[in-house]
Amino acid sequence: MTAQLAVKPKTNQLYEQDFYLWLETTAQLLKEGRLSELDLENLIEEIETMGRSEKDALESNLIIILLHLLKWRYQPNKRSRSWKSSIFEHRRRLDKALKNSPSLKSYFREIFAECYQYGRKKASIETGLSLKAFPLESPFSIEEVLDQDFLPD
Repeated sequence: MTAQLAVKPKTNQLYEQDFYLWLETTAQLLKEGRLSELDLENLIEEIETMGRSEKDALESNLIIILLHLLKWRYQPNKRSRSWKSSIFEHRRRLDKALKNSPSLKSYFREIFAECYQYGRKKASIETGLSLKAFPLESPFSIEEVLDQDFLPD
């Protein structure tokens, strides 16, 4: 790949022309210690974006779990395997994210109450129940939300 790099556009131009090739080139430059050739501006932006994406995914999965736990509790006659499957899948995703990035645990705790409010609102929309039908604060603890076996009665 080293010989190929010589004929490629500069990495900042490559970023706009072929993102995947830019990633490969950037990784190769890093491996070879050719730091002066790096497109630092775009590299920094991509790293920051990756961090935001991890947080966004964490929030999204948490909201979906809370939504389905609320639906499970407040519409017991409509419980379905798809709700249970969704809860399982999004817990699996959260578990994986928190294992891969343990530093996200503090962020998870920080956003829990806010995500509950989004889950609560979405539960109201999806069920047709009044928003007031759902508690203002989460009836589920963080531990319960993460517990693969927990389902509210």
